[in-house]
Amino acid sequence: MVELEGLEVVVDRVVYQPDMATPEDRPHCFAYFITIHNNSEKTVTIKGRKWVVDEADGNKTVVEGDGVVGLFPELEPGEAFDYHSFHLFGGSWAVAKGSYIGLDEDGRTVVTRIPEFRMDVPAQLN
Repeated sequence: MVELEGLEVVVDRVVYQPDMATPEDRPHCFAYFITIHNNSEKTVTIKGRKWVVDEADGNKTVVEGDGVVGLFPELEPGEAFDYHSFHLFGGSWAVAKGSYIGLDEDGRTVVTRIPEFRMDVPAQLN
């Protein structure tokens, strides 16, 4: 597995969602908006992802799975794929990071890192 130069992930924004219906033990919901940019010279198909989320209360969540929000985006050179998803947690903050795994047009397994980002619950809600 190699890191493909030019395959980049940008966390566009992270938004607290106070009106979202959530379970009692995970009352805080954050939406995150991500763009995967293929600035390489190879076509890449995203096949899976791995997320690691560390929470203020010591909980660690690891999420691995196929695709991205149920899709397997194929990105030609110069193309981008954007999506949003969410994370629920119970403490005052959480930090997320991870990676996407894909295949380039030559059949090589490639990886690109998801930059770390914080989800801080607004102070009046802690």
